Amino acid sequence: MRILLTGTDGQVGGALQPVLAGLGTIVAPDSTEFDLSKPERLAGALDAFKPDLIINPAAYTAVDRAEDERELAFRINAGGPEAIAQWAAKHRVPLVHFSTDYVFDGSGKAPWREDSPTDPLSVYGASKLAGDTAIRAAGGPHLIARTSWVYAAKGANFLRTIARLAVQRKELRIVADQIGAPTTARTIANAIADIVLPNLSNLNELFARKGGVVNLVCTGETSWHGFASAIVAGLKSRGLALEVEKIVPIATADFPTKAMRPGNSRLDLSRLNRQFAVVTPAWQEALSVELDDFVALQEDASRAEAARQVQRRSYS
Repeated sequence: MRILLTGTDGQVGGALQPVLAGLGTIVAPDSTEFDLSKPERLAGALDAFKPDLIINPAAYTAVDRAEDERELAFRINAGGPEAIAQWAAKHRVPLVHFSTDYVFDGSGKAPWREDSPTDPLSVYGASKLAGDTAIRAAGGPHLIARTSWVYAAKGANFLRTIARLAVQRKELRIVADQIGAPTTARTIANAIADIVLPNLSNLNELFARKGGVVNLVCTGETSWHGFASAIVAGLKSRGLALEVEKIVPIATADFPTKAMRPGNSRLDLSRLNRQFAVVTPAWQEALSVELDDFVALQEDASRAEAARQVQRRSYS
């Protein structure tokens, strides 16, 4: 099997690559070989790659910058997936794509279902919704995994931002009226593997019966303030020296951003549990695993820096 996996330099793509290893040939092109901002070139690239399965976590994710770069966001998040989906439909190649809670307006308190009305508040959300719509319209076998609040021990994300600020500041002010489920890239990768791996020989049939959109996040819910508090507590319990003494809850209105964020990012997991028999871990459990990795990475970096210092002194 040849599996085309995009975005391997990102969080979800990076987590998927080792999980899929061993299934066959992983084709992991960089953005110069497979540029979603140039949809007109993707069919030719796919003809050359000849994948048996396409997994596409690559996306434009700069939520605030997208308000000023609408055309680029739509090319990458809508035009690119549309071109991929049309090629996949023509060749009957199954496609796994990733969407976001930003397709909803964030109203109310009830978890969003896959068939809940969409009404994005931002260019980013609108561009992702346009990509979802284009994939469905292409008519090929597909699965769109809708995620939220994605993070990992590596990369640019909320965990690493809080860890950095907690070393620099005595007080953090974090939004407390946006609610969702922090979800690790590892959780997403494992869930996709649980769906795909047992069904490699009949993914077209599976996606024809059970495909479409499925919500995929960790179980439970919290606010960004609750998430930040759990990160800080977890880092302290693992022996990291932090400056932060207070984490102050604030309202969204107290932290204005160019793009509006949904206040309610809760996602209903009934379909994931029922149709695919996948149960994701509680967000606290997933965070603990990621914090262990984060601390290990910090320790490795410290040892490497100490070794460089010794080497520099030996040459001086």
